Amino acid sequence: MALDNTDLNEYRIEHDLLGEAPVPQEAYYGIQTQRALENFNISGVTLNHFSNIPKALAMVKKSCALANRDLGMLDAAKADAIADACDEIIAGKLHDQFSVDMIQGGAGTSTNMNANEVIANRALELMGYRRGQYEHLHPNTHVNMAQSTNDVYPTAMRLSMVLKHNELVVAAKSLKNACDVKAEEFKDVLKMGRTQLQDAVPMTLGQEFRAFSTTIGEDIDRIKDMAKLLCEVNLGGTAIGTGITADNRYAPLAVKYLSEISGQNMILAGDLVEATSDMGAFVIFSSALKRMAVKLSKMSNDLRLLSSGPLCGFNDINLPEMQPGSSIMPGKVNPVIPEAMSQIAFHVIGNDLVVTMASEAAQLQLNYAEPVLVYKILESIQQLTNGMFMLSDRCVKGITANRDVCMDYVYNSVGLVTALNPYLGYENSSRIAKTALKTGRRVVDLVKEEGLLTDEQLAEILKPENMIAPLDLSNKVH
Repeated sequence: MALDNTDLNEYRIEHDLLGEAPVPQEAYYGIQTQRALENFNISGVTLNHFSNIPKALAMVKKSCALANRDLGMLDAAKADAIADACDEIIAGKLHDQFSVDMIQGGAGTSTNMNANEVIANRALELMGYRRGQYEHLHPNTHVNMAQSTNDVYPTAMRLSMVLKHNELVVAAKSLKNACDVKAEEFKDVLKMGRTQLQDAVPMTLGQEFRAFSTTIGEDIDRIKDMAKLLCEVNLGGTAIGTGITADNRYAPLAVKYLSEISGQNMILAGDLVEATSDMGAFVIFSSALKRMAVKLSKMSNDLRLLSSGPLCGFNDINLPEMQPGSSIMPGKVNPVIPEAMSQIAFHVIGNDLVVTMASEAAQLQLNYAEPVLVYKILESIQQLTNGMFMLSDRCVKGITANRDVCMDYVYNSVGLVTALNPYLGYENSSRIAKTALKTGRRVVDLVKEEGLLTDEQLAEILKPENMIAPLDLSNKVH
């Protein structure tokens, strides 16, 4: 690109091993980021879309600078300027300068250089120099000292996921708490349980929502456990895990600083060569996200079914009305929030396949496909987080029960005969059920008519509390 005198005021000329190229004067990034912007116009989703990526990169770079300073490898003034620039990024500044596409070739080199250049140019300003005056502080020589993309990138991306998973846990707890509130509110709402969409046995609506709460709680625990695996990093392994260009005291010191700066218990991997190419922790963590997605979609399916109708469906519950449901059918309101949650789940399940294939793509000492893997895991975390807040705040909290409808289903259902089975025996129960189905008459009326149980016995057996939990049947031997 040829520049005239006007352009010289808008661009600065930088160089790398491929030659020279203009970089916007106002940019904190440099020539290698500029090349990446030109090469990788792919997803339209850039690093700063996930705010924890610039923060995590800055935390790693600060840790490395402090370790190199302590070991006498990096001039204290330069190290302090790098650390101060990193602190600004950690605080949320300059994130707009992290502009490379999430999907990129080079195993994350463009991301690492984007960070190196932004930090270097801001550090130069803090030292009293202009952006691009790399003879005073260089992106590779100083900011990237004792580092490689191959240890910095996976370390920072793991840290970004650890930081972001906390938001996911908060969202999951919000949804769990909303289900707990409904479980208590609906604990006395007797209804029919259903298996294979057929009448089964009585339960309470509270039990149904308690089950939602329990399954979400299990996933909170699993996500927390899986996130711990991401805390094991290969920082200090440099290019392939052998630690070339780094002092032999550097790795544990850098990881120690990273733990202090991030507030996370980061651990140095025992085998840095293995850790540089292995993506196993990502596979397990992504599978935990998939598990959560599957459960949330199942819950959403249930909410749609339970609210179906209102006159020609189950109609056990009412979902809050969020928007008109049709451009042609007046009065129609759709279960849009559970519908959206299920679509998020489909996306997360698909992302897990991408993570699986990208993890498998590792060859020899490195995995070139880490960028798409990172992108899809962070996207899954973000969408699940947003989805659970949506499901909690815009659906579950506003659900009401159709108590009379639920009760009518119980006493009109053939499934009620199951509660009588221990007292009538299987043959009598089967015959009563068959007659009820054929004639449309109620099970209770048929039992009374045949004198199989007294009114008092039926009243006791059919008490709600006696139909929703195991009883002492020791004296009911047939």
